[in-house]
Amino acid sequence: MKNFIELTQKEKRKVIGLMTGTSLDGVDTALVEITGNGPDTRIEFIGFLEYPFPAGFRDFVIDQSRRATSNVEDLCRLNFLLPDIYADAVRTLCAETGHDLASIDLIGSHGQTVQHLPEKHKFFGYSISSTLQIGDPAVLAKKLGIVTVGDFRTGDVALGGQGAPLVPYFDYIIFRDNSVSRALLNIGGISNFTVLDKNGTQEDVYAFDTGPGGMLIDICAKRFYGKNYDSDGAFGASGNFCLSLFEDLKAQDSFIERKPPKSTGRELYGEEFLTGLFEKYGHIAQADWMHTITKFTAYGIHENYRKFVFDETRIDELIVSGGGARNKFLLRCLSGYFGEGVRIRVIDELGISSDAKEAICFAVLANETISGNASNIPRTTGAAKTTILGKICLP
Repeated sequence: MKNFIELTQKEKRKVIGLMTGTSLDGVDTALVEITGNGPDTRIEFIGFLEYPFPAGFRDFVIDQSRRATSNVEDLCRLNFLLPDIYADAVRTLCAETGHDLASIDLIGSHGQTVQHLPEKHKFFGYSISSTLQIGDPAVLAKKLGIVTVGDFRTGDVALGGQGAPLVPYFDYIIFRDNSVSRALLNIGGISNFTVLDKNGTQEDVYAFDTGPGGMLIDICAKRFYGKNYDSDGAFGASGNFCLSLFEDLKAQDSFIERKPPKSTGRELYGEEFLTGLFEKYGHIAQADWMHTITKFTAYGIHENYRKFVFDETRIDELIVSGGGARNKFLLRCLSGYFGEGVRIRVIDELGISSDAKEAICFAVLANETISGNASNIPRTTGAAKTTILGKICLP
């Protein structure tokens, strides 16, 4: 406990953030030096890597997120296997950046979401919401001998919130600007954005999941081309727009038009979302599928802006991060929807790696937790109040 108390009193901390998202591309691992906390936080970026998962791991984890194919024994084993993989990622990044493991003060780990059920459900006479991230942070803390903070979503869900998105607090303290109104758009498997009005305070921050990000595009890339994603958006760019497929995608979607606060995941936008449409539109070209599903993804993002943001905040800049920032065709579709009045930028232009952003975010959230700062924003999640997020696990 003495070492932990000393850690909470440090002005500067070397922190590693770990993020594995719905796309399951690997473990995003970022090392930063953080000075201070809260609105005075300053970040010095040191290094980043995407540590690969073992062959077949991605599909295995996806199976565990489906009712028909999940197995409680496999979930239990994965809960301990993931910290082993995370530990290897941490050691690799330390070696590549020339840092001893002993020099790392803190780890923030998102864990891997296998179920996210924030809507109230009647269960044995109680009304509950729930979320499950595996990759136990206590195991990671013991493996590496470093204080680890994890399970960030749970506290917000316990207070009636969606438990997502969690990035808005980070967006506010790092990217607010008094001269321009911004939306920070992260395109992982799911898309979400944070709206930062140039005249707003932390309490005014507005954020929510908008719907599919790369997830539907990735499913189609895997089905049609045997690829995990559409590199640079080349497949989508080569096709033509299919209006009837687009309209059926809109008609089938139950989330895009839903009023925030809201969050979603593979439970809605997994392969089952497209199964019937694959059968109905089996006759159209594969490239046309890719083109249309990419445009639908961009539509979902813009439709949320049009319906739920525009009347309150008219943004000057849309700053894009996540794997979707590499999809040039998706960026072109976004530009077409948002028009000339909104400048679309990739977050790298602001000094933060597009790939590393979410991992850096969880490093910052861990720093906030041990500093005793609440880091959820009730307006974005729907929680009853602000709260300190995460479980602190000692080595």
